[in-house]
Formats: sequence, structure tokens, C-alpha cells
Amino acid sequence: MTWLRNVLHDIADDAPRLDLTERIIARRERRRLLAPALMTAAVTVTAAVAVAVVTLTATAVVRLAPQEPVAERPGAVTDLPARGVGPVSHAYLTYCRPDDGRVPAGCVEGGWQVVTRNGRTYRVAQALRNDTGYGIRRSPLAISGDGRKIAYYATGAGTFVVRDLASGAVETAPAKVPKGWLGSITHLLLSDDGRYLAFSKRPPLQDPAMVFDLRERLVRPLPNGATPIGLSPDGDTITLAEYAPKSRLRTVGRLWSSSLASDAKAVDLPGNHLAGPLSPDGRTVLAVSHLPDSTCRGVSGNVVPVDPRTGKTVQRELAYVDTGTGEIVRRVPIGGLPVADHRVYLRGWIGPREITAITTPLTCGDGRDGRTATMTRQPSYAPYTVHAVNVDTGSARKLATYRAQSPLHLVLPGFPGTL
Repeated sequence: MTWLRNVLHDIADDAPRLDLTERIIARRERRRLLAPALMTAAVTVTAAVAVAVVTLTATAVVRLAPQEPVAERPGAVTDLPARGVGPVSHAYLTYCRPDDGRVPAGCVEGGWQVVTRNGRTYRVAQALRNDTGYGIRRSPLAISGDGRKIAYYATGAGTFVVRDLASGAVETAPAKVPKGWLGSITHLLLSDDGRYLAFSKRPPLQDPAMVFDLRERLVRPLPNGATPIGLSPDGDTITLAEYAPKSRLRTVGRLWSSSLASDAKAVDLPGNHLAGPLSPDGRTVLAVSHLPDSTCRGVSGNVVPVDPRTGKTVQRELAYVDTGTGEIVRRVPIGGLPVADHRVYLRGWIGPREITAITTPLTCGDGRDGRTATMTRQPSYAPYTVHAVNVDTGSARKLATYRAQSPLHLVLPGFPGTL
């Protein structure tokens, strides 16, 4: 554990004190922006949000079902205020010199923007800017399940932080994370209460992945190269997923009850699947079949999912996978989504029976044989439609349409999926 000893020698300093001048300026700016709205505001009644709580002996999770997201609204983009920001519906990376497509308002090259449920857009100026490039995400951002907290890599702190949007309170990770430890794709998981934060990256590199307990100021190593997709309410057990070279789930327990993480277990998934976030039952994950090859047919160029091992056409479906055994315990055909000619990415749960899904189209003729379908690189900031999929019936309903450079650059509330 030499790396851990070195890390702990470099404990992060306490959060820096706010400059009084900056605080006064920020307060005046907020008043100026809020004054017109306050003069015309009506009383808003917010429906109570259902809370699903499931307690099990396995990795049970407590999910706060957020309100349904809203589509983006045009308007001025400002830096994120020090406090007083409502829950966010999503976040996305911005690039100011795209090959095509419309540049978003207030663009900062490689910077994060968050959008609140009422349509206000803010730049996260403190977050590390991302390297320009399609499919690259060195600087990650995560949103808690209720949309009230965000986590990101803070350039000034030299590590990850968790920020409460309403109060402005910032918790800094108890260990420095050098920028060189961030991979081409960095994954971030934030617990709903903001206490626990985990990150990993691909390629795995030699530097460790970590999970932090921000309240007790503790840090533990994690297996690298896997995506953290679930955490028990007590933070003592984490679930991770891999998609290459094979689909695999890892469960690591006793994170904090001993000096070293132990009780680790890995199981392989049958076939090729992309796992979504850990289910509210804490025992299963929902995965979508993911085939590396698809074959084009006919003059129309339709895409047909084909199992590369057998050459047979397969039915795209959702699969409930037991995290302890890796076995598929139930299958649910997908309806209402263009799954035949689209890739499907599963994101956070929005209740005990629905999970969000993002789709991106495939196109034909880009493969070496002229018939293998590849993922389309859509125009920059093309619309991505997010659906809520009923995990019992497979039916889907539209939630909202967002714009992003790629699915990797669009973040929704809750635990992340594999990609």
C-alpha cells in the first residue's frame, strides 16, 4: 500500500476561505438577476417526490426519485453562483469550435455546464476543463440522485470536490489526485447524501482508482479500469462494471470496516452486455445487450443486430443480472425505443420501476467490409432524446431532449451506467 501512504501524506488542505469582495459581488449579481423574476413570480407548488427505500442484506441502495427533467430553455449563461441554485436536470461538456452544429451559449472550451430543472444554465468554472476530443472525458462530473449536489475535479483543489448547490457548501476529497491520474475516460460516482465519492478511469494505468468518505476523511483503493455503478447506503460495499475485454461485475465489500478493502468478488456476464446502475433492490443490475458487430441488410441500409459468434440475428432486450452470480434472472424485451439501429446507454433510476436510457444511432458502410455498422458521430451538440424505460414491461416514454457532443459528455442524476 505504498501508493496509499504517499497519497495520505498529501492530504488536501481545508477548503479555501472566500474572499469578501468576491462574496459581495456575487451577492449583488444574484440580486440583479433575480429581481425581474421576483417581481413577476407566482407561487409555485411542488409535488412531493416519492422516496423508495429498500433494505436488504446485500448492496441495498436508497434512491430519491427526482422530478422529471425539462428540456433546455434559451437564456443567458453565467457562472455557477456561490449558493442558491436549485436541483439540476443534467450537465454537459461544451466545445466552442465544433466541426458542425450550433455552439451553445456561454461556451467555454472543454468546460462543464449544468442546467437546472427550471431551465437555467450555469458554467462550472471551478471544474477542470476537458481535453477537446470526441469520446474523451478526462474531467468527469456527477450529479446526486436528487439533483441537489454535484461532484467534479476542482482545479484549485487538485482533487475532487462535492458541492451543495443550495447552500454552497463544498467538501474536498481527503487526498490529492494528480491530473496525470485521470485517464482518457474518467468515471465518477456520488452517493445521494454526498458523503461518498468514487472514481476510476480507462485505460487503467498504474495509478489507483479510489473511493472517498468525505465525512470521516478516509480513502480506499479500488480496482482500476472498472466503472463504479452502485454503492450501499452505508458506503461499505461498492459495485463496479467492466465492458472490455469482457462484460464483468465486481463487488467490493468491507471498504471501511477494515484498513484494507476486502471481500471482493468478480463475476462474468453471459454474452456482451452494458450494465446500467445498480438496481434499487441492491442485488441486481439491469443490462442491455451490446453487440460489437451489427450487419447492414438490403438497399435501405437497415442495421440488424447480429451475434458475432453465431452470425444469428438477436433480439435486443433488458436483462436482470444477479450481481453475486452473474446469471441473468429475468429478460424484458425493449419496446418504444429504436434499439435495432441504435446503441442504448442506461443511466440513473428515476424510481423503483423506471430507468433512464440514452440512444445514439448506428450507420452502415463505415466498417472495413462496408457492411459493419458503426456508431454515428452526430453533428456537434446534436439532440439526444432521453427516455424512461419501465423495467417490468420494457415500454418507454420520452422525458426530454438534450444536446451534447456525445453520450459520454451528457450527465444525468443518479448512479452512472457502464458508459
